Amino acid sequence: MKPKITIKIIAKELGVSTSTVSKALRDSHEISQETKERIKAYANHYNYRPNNLALQLRNQKTKVIGIILPKIVHHFFSTVISGIEKVANERGYNIMVCFSNENQAKEVETINVLTNGSVDGLIVSIAKESLRNNDLNHFYNLIENEVPLVLFDRVHDSIECDKVIVDDVGAGHKATKHLVDIGCKNIGIITTPEHVTVGLNRLKGYKRALKESLTPINNDLIINVDEEQSIYEQIKKLFDQKIDAVFAVNEIYAAIAIRIAKEKGMNIPEDISVVGFTDGLISEYSSPSITTVVQHGFTMGEQAAELLIDRIEENKRVKISQTKVISSNLKIRESSKDLPIME
Repeated sequence: MKPKITIKIIAKELGVSTSTVSKALRDSHEISQETKERIKAYANHYNYRPNNLALQLRNQKTKVIGIILPKIVHHFFSTVISGIEKVANERGYNIMVCFSNENQAKEVETINVLTNGSVDGLIVSIAKESLRNNDLNHFYNLIENEVPLVLFDRVHDSIECDKVIVDDVGAGHKATKHLVDIGCKNIGIITTPEHVTVGLNRLKGYKRALKESLTPINNDLIINVDEEQSIYEQIKKLFDQKIDAVFAVNEIYAAIAIRIAKEKGMNIPEDISVVGFTDGLISEYSSPSITTVVQHGFTMGEQAAELLIDRIEENKRVKISQTKVISSNLKIRESSKDLPIME
């Protein structure tokens, strides 16, 4: 059986650029007849067939942007959609929103459907299952076929495209430092599995703040939540430890932590302080209201849309990929103690 061939392999074997191969296979007038024949002969020998869906995407403009999100339930993603839609409408585009439901096969299927000529480019936050499996070939194929792509929030360094991210390490540091500053000594963290980059980076910020305050890192106070199991039961285990504060990497985890604390007869914030992540309705209207890291999802959406539309309209695919980093801030509410008064 002949090996699976790609544009990159053809380019490497024949000593030309991937762009030259792509143009030759499309019979572009920019490529000499001799070069076209040489490339086509090699491609035919190995039964290479270009991704016709991607070719359609490049050649037919729809003025529609495709958005693929992991879940519908998070307030953060709804604010991102609002930011994308604002910029898209200002620049004459509409949006089409789909959900992977954290499922890799669904993510692959959705990308295939959207790149059949339905949209001009994609904005995606990667599904947890794709990250856990470390199987990102569907994104590599988009890049190889020059499909405009912007990743946001959940990204991966191996995918060479524009990205918009929160300074998650800095955000984790700010949240934990706040708890240290108000006098907390035993600070637990409720985070994601390590393959989810946002949770991993917030954990790094948590550890950095503890080290700076000379607080020992206790691994028993680190809960990596597996959402295929009971989230409530996993978080409940944290309360078997001696804790006086919790940093949760999303507002759902924070709300669950507050519920468990109340069930155990703990007063908030007198006995335990809680800091969450993402300033959504849950954080604002919980009782007590939750101190939280503000992600600025609307700004992330605006930046992602600007990057993608620039790629679509100005054909900047040879330009080095950009990464926009959005800073976060802390919104202090009722779930954390006041700063001690310095005499």
